[in-house]
Amino acid sequence: MSTAFDSDSPRQTLARIIDTAQPKTLLSCGALADEVAQLWQQHQPESQLQALDTRDPNAALPLDRVQDLALISNTLEHLPHDEGALLLGQLRNYGTHQIAVLVGETPDWAFTDFIGLGFRRHAELSGPEGHFTLYTYNLDSYNHKRAWNNPDHWANPEMWGKAWW
Repeated sequence: MSTAFDSDSPRQTLARIIDTAQPKTLLSCGALADEVAQLWQQHQPESQLQALDTRDPNAALPLDRVQDLALISNTLEHLPHDEGALLLGQLRNYGTHQIAVLVGETPDWAFTDFIGLGFRRHAELSGPEGHFTLYTYNLDSYNHKRAWNNPDHWANPEMWGKAWW
């Protein structure tokens, strides 16, 4: 986990995530996420942006297409925990490639809640908007390849890839 108190604001960090991901499809939910996503779309007009309403983000789910990147800010703090978990779970389960969540200080959300959903704590950020923790999820690196998960270490290597139950 990196810590960025003085050098990066939450806005700059989200902008860097977008710049690194270079998404063609982008989903945003929350004031800061919407602002950064709209700036991206102004500079990348071929990109497609979809914004969720922070009051009821689950109303638009499931999405009609898989998103390359989802940015969530100023949302989980205002939702019941179950609805927030549903939002993150659906984004993750329906194949969003990368998810970045900025969550402010709230008693409803703990480190273990995000770890349980497959997220990693990425950074602690402070800026004029407040103090946030950045959690990220990347489908490509979520479930790392294990050396033992191949036909050489399977009970019946001749059946690898043939029998499914």
